[in-house]
Amino acid sequence: MTFSFLSHLECSRTGERAEADRVAGTSAVGAPLLARYDLERVRETVTPAEIATREPNLWRYHEVLPVRLPEHVVTLGEGMTPLLPTPAYGKQAGVPRLLMKDEGLVPTGSFKARGAAVGVSRALELGVRGVAMPTNGNAGAAWALYAARAGMKSLIAMPDDAPAITMKECLAAGAELYRVDGLIGDAGKLVAAAVAERGGYQEVSTLKEPYRLEGKKTMGYEIAEQLGWRMPDVLLYPTGGGVGLIGIHKALLELKELGWISGDLPRLVAVQATGCAPIVEAFARGARESVPFPDARTVAFGITVPKALGDFLVLDALYATGGTAVAVTDEDLLAAQRRLTGLEGTFICPEGAACFAAVDQLRESGWLGGSEEVVVLNTGAGIKYPDTIDVDAPLLAKDGAIPPA
Repeated sequence: MTFSFLSHLECSRTGERAEADRVAGTSAVGAPLLARYDLERVRETVTPAEIATREPNLWRYHEVLPVRLPEHVVTLGEGMTPLLPTPAYGKQAGVPRLLMKDEGLVPTGSFKARGAAVGVSRALELGVRGVAMPTNGNAGAAWALYAARAGMKSLIAMPDDAPAITMKECLAAGAELYRVDGLIGDAGKLVAAAVAERGGYQEVSTLKEPYRLEGKKTMGYEIAEQLGWRMPDVLLYPTGGGVGLIGIHKALLELKELGWISGDLPRLVAVQATGCAPIVEAFARGARESVPFPDARTVAFGITVPKALGDFLVLDALYATGGTAVAVTDEDLLAAQRRLTGLEGTFICPEGAACFAAVDQLRESGWLGGSEEVVVLNTGAGIKYPDTIDVDAPLLAKDGAIPPA
């Protein structure tokens, strides 16, 4: 039985085909390569009803994932995260049909585990001995841990002000870790130069290899399955490099071609912080690409990407679905994080909180009418960002007393 129906790779700009069964970076014109599948054979081979009987992880969709043989799958149980109603927050925001896809519950505490699982598995299958990448934190931690699981080496470089917990995860996994006095782009230049001097290593920077995207797209498959093979009206995603949003859009197009969903695609919303909003600025201009965002800074560290390689794919997805791009302040996203935790009992990452702040903003502007079914992607666990909450609690003497209620 065929495990994967991977057909070929395709340049995201020119459509030129490339061989899938070799280690690949970007296309001949420097654009991301997209994995393509024989979806007609997938449709003839498997049904949504059969998928429902499989293990509750992202590998349940293995026919549309790139790993050819099941023995090459490297897994920590990632995928099939809950799609939670958030009625209290939704009521306050004026969007009562508000749901959250909670990626904080996957291994490593962030959605980056999806891309790492598929990317590392495919790299292992193709004979790669070590993976190398720049990161704002969570992606590096995830790839380091999955590389350790696969028995591979990892080289990680991240800005010095990246979350300390992600550095500790890398070190615990035995990664070769370097802190960089700069932004993720500066780290990327150092990694690219190092890989050029090392044999057996693959650079797995965002969209510089084809398969991280394939892991991320499984969020789209899961949302469709969890809603009974249909889609919501609106989907908000915190957007830095944009792989998650691009991947979900790719999943939706594949699902439509498979005939597993029908009707209009959800309106996709790219959410950024005002301190780093290149996609928002490009969308406001009606542009097809962004320009580098100067002096990028935000507490939502995972979306601090001044210029994304796949920015044109993010913008294409927004235009194609009638979506939009919105930026929120650090103050608003931190307030949304606290409010959501108090109302719903779920402590999410600042990037996910930015999407809840965006729901408030879009409802106030009238872009959301209030009747839509809206899904927010929370991309990580709040406990990985302890500095977003100040511990302001009274210190009691051991012989003191707690004040009466």
